[in-house]
Amino acid sequence: LDWWQADRFCEQRFAQLLSEPQDSEQGSFSKLLQSHHIRGSVWLKERDSVLHKTKRRRGHTVPVLVFRDKTDTKYVKVLSDFPALPAVTACAHVQWDTRTQDIATIFSYAVPAFINEFQLRGFVDEEGFVRFALIVHGHHSPYLPVFRADGQWHHFCVTWQQENGTWAIYADGKRRASASGLCSVGPSAPQAIFGQGTFIIGQDQDSLGGTFRAKESFSGNITDLHIWQKVLSTEQIEKVRSCWVIKQDLVFGWSSNALEVESTIQAVTSQLLCPGPVEECRVLEVGSSGFSYASCLQTLPFICRYSKDAYWQLKRAQLESSRSLASRVNTLAVRTVIPDSVFTTDVQDMNLSVALDALDILATVLREGEVPLLEPSDLLAVLRLLKQVSDMEIQEGDELEMLEQLGHYYMEVTELILEEQNTGTWSSISQVIRGPMAVVELCDRMVSLLVPLLTPERTKITIQHGNIGLRRVTVKNMWFGYSSLQRCLSSTSAVPQDTAASAGGQKYLSIAVGTAVISSTLLSDYQEISTSVSYRLQHRVQVISMLFLFLLHVSPDAGGMWSTAGCSVVLTLPDSTACFCNHTTNFAILLQVYELERTTKEEFTLQTLTFIGCGVSFCALIVTFILFLVVRVPKSERTTVHKNLIFALAAGEALLMFSELAKTNQVLCFMVTAFLHLFFMAAFSWMLVEGLLLWSKVVAVNMSEGRRMKFYYLTGWGLPVLIVGVTLATSFNKYVAAKRCWLNVQTNIIWAFVGPVLFILAVNTFVLLRVVTVTVASARRRSKMLTPNSSLESQIGTQIWATAKPVLVLLPVLGLTWVCGVLVHLSIVWAYVFIVLNSLQGLYIFLVYAIFNSEVRNAIQRMKDKKKA
Repeated sequence: LDWWQADRFCEQRFAQLLSEPQDSEQGSFSKLLQSHHIRGSVWLKERDSVLHKTKRRRGHTVPVLVFRDKTDTKYVKVLSDFPALPAVTACAHVQWDTRTQDIATIFSYAVPAFINEFQLRGFVDEEGFVRFALIVHGHHSPYLPVFRADGQWHHFCVTWQQENGTWAIYADGKRRASASGLCSVGPSAPQAIFGQGTFIIGQDQDSLGGTFRAKESFSGNITDLHIWQKVLSTEQIEKVRSCWVIKQDLVFGWSSNALEVESTIQAVTSQLLCPGPVEECRVLEVGSSGFSYASCLQTLPFICRYSKDAYWQLKRAQLESSRSLASRVNTLAVRTVIPDSVFTTDVQDMNLSVALDALDILATVLREGEVPLLEPSDLLAVLRLLKQVSDMEIQEGDELEMLEQLGHYYMEVTELILEEQNTGTWSSISQVIRGPMAVVELCDRMVSLLVPLLTPERTKITIQHGNIGLRRVTVKNMWFGYSSLQRCLSSTSAVPQDTAASAGGQKYLSIAVGTAVISSTLLSDYQEISTSVSYRLQHRVQVISMLFLFLLHVSPDAGGMWSTAGCSVVLTLPDSTACFCNHTTNFAILLQVYELERTTKEEFTLQTLTFIGCGVSFCALIVTFILFLVVRVPKSERTTVHKNLIFALAAGEALLMFSELAKTNQVLCFMVTAFLHLFFMAAFSWMLVEGLLLWSKVVAVNMSEGRRMKFYYLTGWGLPVLIVGVTLATSFNKYVAAKRCWLNVQTNIIWAFVGPVLFILAVNTFVLLRVVTVTVASARRRSKMLTPNSSLESQIGTQIWATAKPVLVLLPVLGLTWVCGVLVHLSIVWAYVFIVLNSLQGLYIFLVYAIFNSEVRNAIQRMKDKKKA
């Protein structure tokens, strides 16, 4: 199966697609696959895929025109009136016949004044590529390769505009060719494509609407042709490729009613599987035990993986089943709705009609109590059917009344399996489905199927059955009456209680569900977007008691878990409660090498400390930088290094403060992450330079000042650019974290920052120790020379100050306060200490290197004296 089908296949059988094996497992996996004669590649699931929605593609049912052979009779005429076209875009899906290398005409547009007004032609070259050429006003572009002649479906678009005769050819979402000057009659007088012409698919017109030649005819399959009277952007072409129709300036949209089809041409209905947001998926190379990526559309072998406990629980449920529910439902349906085994490998087609009939019968059997108590195998079978329905693709042309009725049946079945008498059954399958929160995730998917019901006239849908319902507007909401979930959650549900566990863990206490469970997702163009949301929850009765807000995180394998992360109570009134949900960024995440779950209060405190500290620090750094420039501090290596450090640190802190605003824009978030990586890496590189500069003062270094500064600049800016550049080049698609604009912890990209930082801190720690040793030794010698008869207490005091002074002065510029960042995983206290120390680093630099810096004070005094004079 392809990746999406394989992933759904495993999930519908309560398993997971094989994830990347550990190093110790790779040998046994290779032997297992080879024993089943599996060679080549097998699909893998990304390790962090639980954080994202399942990759899905749209099914798109369309009429396909089949041109079996090259003849002079087969043609299709477009029944549409074409206006004059100063700009044009034509897109379609095509399946090329590879049996011939003759030139083929995909389409031709002719007008009385000019037969070859607008035309697209192609042929298969000797290297196995299909080459396209565009013709406008009889002017011919060169034949250029656009896609492989592999017999597969390919999407193409061609664009042209009269201004400068600019044209382009796209294939499978990528621009393959572009140039200007195609039929630009003159620099000042290019002509538009004339209107009121005849558009023919599959033939070259040698006269208006006729005189075809077999040698130039098209052979293959074509569908989904659309024509616009404008040039579509790359983003719009990608949308069209994904089967979204852009209606603005559309001249012709693909429809069998708008085509005159010659009788010998076969018109069939077929389903295109439109590409999803991710087109390359991870594979395991059998034999070599290596990993790579392959097109997600390929059909490859795959493995469904169970945990041992879940597998044996499934087997036990299967063996102990009386199959009463399955027998009753299958008898009424006169077909197999519920299979004999949950492990069955049959891939059943599910469409709207089949799903509606299956849920109707299932709801009837459950409603009438023909099976009073669900067995474990019954509950698993129902959940599997609900999974299949929620994974179904709604096709164009499906009746909307049937779709809405399907939603009602889905909610009813969901309500019925959460009845009180099934509490024990839920507990008995806890290793397979860890709690009824799996139902929340299934209903959330089901909501997405109801998109076609929304129209400009009908902007809201509400479907409710008992205590369960869903609503779909721009924000999709879902609620479960607490009575429906309380019965099944009371023995397993938990609320986190803070502990000082070293791994940032939490222990759980059993507690009752005190309110409806709400699932919400914010959408834009039917795609989920990430942003902060404010809620106001109306109370059914007035309340005075303390209210706690817990957010339910749903994951397919865990069934859901309670967490306070990301949400907080803003205001509590007798009749309502206002909440704010968001995922925030704070200083403590910069050196965090794995995800930590914190309470809302902790996250809010960290965020507040970061923003205040960074704000003060940023202002202090800017003032210090301006002072260095304005008061004319004597130029030296030290002031130059200080200025570069201050600039990099100020830029990084400014970006960090406002990185939260970039989370909703994927491109902007990526850029912010890259620049955060660059500037903080540069700040540390200049901290390393500060250390090297100190070393050169303590230990004689045989290098001229000019050469030293070149080396310092190369280290301070060249090293960060190299690190960021290599990281982006090798891990472009895994660079940014899922929930914040910072480096990805899940894919270990964070080590591209943490690794160099730890090395720099180690070097600077060694430098500081060396400086302290030299300073203390020097202070001891001076003390003996100047005050040889001083008391022991006085000598100890002198040595303590000699030790403390360089530590206090050098800590901020050497970055050694960042060592606390390594300890944030141990306790929230370390996170607070880390943020306070480092977000105020700029203020510390301002005090030590501006206010108490004798060079700055002397320069200011000279300016005052000069002004008086």
